[in-house]
Formats: sequence, C-alpha cells, structure tokens
Amino acid sequence: MRVADAGPAVSGRALKIVAGVVAVASAGAAAALAARPGAGGAAGDTDRLPPATATITRGTLRESVEADGELGYGPARTATARTPGTVTWLPDSGARVTRGKPLYRIDERPAVLMYGPVPAYRDLSPGAEGRDVAQLERNLSALGYDGFTVDDEYTGATADAVERWQEDNGLPGTGVLRLGQVVFASGPVRVGSLIAEPGGSVAPGRDLLTWTGTSKVITVRLDLADGAVAKVGAIAVVTLPDGERAEGKVTEAAIVTEERATEIEAQIAVTGVALENAAVDVTFTAAEREGVLIVPVAALLAAPGGGFAVEVVDGTTSRRVPVRTGLFADGRVEITGDGLAEGATVGVPA
Repeated sequence: MRVADAGPAVSGRALKIVAGVVAVASAGAAAALAARPGAGGAAGDTDRLPPATATITRGTLRESVEADGELGYGPARTATARTPGTVTWLPDSGARVTRGKPLYRIDERPAVLMYGPVPAYRDLSPGAEGRDVAQLERNLSALGYDGFTVDDEYTGATADAVERWQEDNGLPGTGVLRLGQVVFASGPVRVGSLIAEPGGSVAPGRDLLTWTGTSKVITVRLDLADGAVAKVGAIAVVTLPDGERAEGKVTEAAIVTEERATEIEAQIAVTGVALENAAVDVTFTAAEREGVLIVPVAALLAAPGGGFAVEVVDGTTSRRVPVRTGLFADGRVEITGDGLAEGATVGVPA
C-alpha cells in the first residue's frame, strides 16, 4: 500500500494509501474559489485576504509503499525421498549443510547436497545432455573431481568422475548418477523442521524435512500495482520490533498466486540484524523529489481555464499565481511558478 511523507520514510503497522489527491484538491480549491470575491477572474490582485495562510517551504517529498514483512531465512522448501527404504539419518533442525555434505540418508545411502537451480529429475548416464548435466559437472569440479570437460554432455569421462565421487560417498560406484543421490539447492541450506524420523519407512515422494537458505532475509508480499518498487536491487528501510531501522536490498522478486490472490513476493537481504525471526515493517520509496518548493495541497486553487494557482499573500494584499504541480505526498504538493520562492506566504481556504 502507498503512503507518502515530506521527510524520512515513516513506517508503521497501519497500511495507508494516498489516492485521488489531485481530484480532491481540485474540487476543494474550486469550491473555495467560488466562495471568494473575484473567484472567476484572471490571476491578479484579490479584494479579500484568505482566512488562513501557510509558508512555502523547500525540501524533499517522498511517496512510499509500506508493507508487513517477515524476518527469517526465506521461503521453506521440502526435501522428499526419491527412493524407497528406511530413513537412517537426518540432520538436526537448524543445521547448516553445504555442498558435498549429505542432507539425509536412506538405507545408509546419502542424498548429497550440490548447488544449482535445476532440480534433480532423472538418472544421468553417458549420452545424457542438458542443463542438469552441466550443473552436475560444475559441482564435481568444485569438489575436486576432474578429467572431464565442464559442458552439458555426460561423457565417459564424466562417468569416471561420478564413479570416484560415488565411492568416496559410500554409494555404488556405477558411474551412473541415480535419482536420489543428489539434492540441488541454490546454495548452502539451513535445515528447518524434520518431518520424517530415523527408523521410519518411506516411499518415493514422502516428505523428509524442510530447508531454507542460510542468509537473513525479509519476505514481503505486495499488491501487483505496487510491484515496481520492489525490483531487484531496490533499497528498502526495515523497521524492527524495537524501533531500530536497518537498510535492506531486494534480491529476488516474483509473482505468486495463492488462494486466487496474485501478489508480488520480494526477498530483502539485511545484515547486522541479531533477531532470528520477527515481524517487521518495510518501507519502499515509490517516488522522491529533492529540493523542491512545497505547499499544503489545500493551498491549491482551481485556475480559470484549468490547472492550478496559489494565492500569494504580501502584507495586506494578495495575488493568484498559476503553478505547475509535481509530486503529491502526505497532504503536500510540489509546485513551480513564476516569482515563487521559499518563505513566501500563500493562502489556505478555511
């Protein structure tokens, strides 16, 4: 939801929206003009001073989008058994597992963690080609196995390296990578909850445990209309439960659909935060204008023929000056116009 301010980003649990402010300002200003003497005339001296005044200031206007966020380790994913058997080992909840280490064991045969975006979905043997082959070869090379060219072809040399890797990990040294011998993740993982128990029998597809990434991230859901503020690389201000603020950066953003609702889910990386899990407030900057002239929206008058004006008060006289409006934010508006300057006084209708 969008909120706006005329200074530092304001965070809070309430989600607010600035909408229709131009229309409201225009209608209010028109009504005020109609109530004043000379309301329909051209810009110039008026014959009555306004009932209230405000000062033109110079500063920064900032329109923001605020949302609730959840500090943790990102979305949880589930590791499932790919072969039947008995669960003989599971890591502890909270354990960190890195490349080349087992994520679980079935019949004492490990499912070893490797890095990559393509999930394991088939057996790999000489003659296979594809992204999953290249992904496997990159991991074998990183783990110190060589003798092959890292590409997308599973050759005899690849099979030789796989055989050595299998033997080192207590797997049958066949040179054929069987489904269930490797689990691919984008990087190191943090074990979440354990679903299965050692000693239990499992069939393919049975959930064993959940895992997340290992870095602190904040997960935020935004309306599609606000998604532009959460592009990868965008900066966000995070307000923690104790009121402290931290700066974060959007690292991932994707469209998600759940229960017929389509939203933007963003992941925000933060550093230096000691909390494990917490609800936080996240503020994105939607638009910002620095060093501009600012007046209350209520100071805008509907100018004859369209557009806006402000009534500049000088002692006992006043004159209407046509203005161009810029960013509207939190009841204030950016203006430009001939002869306008910081510190000048403008009228505000009652």
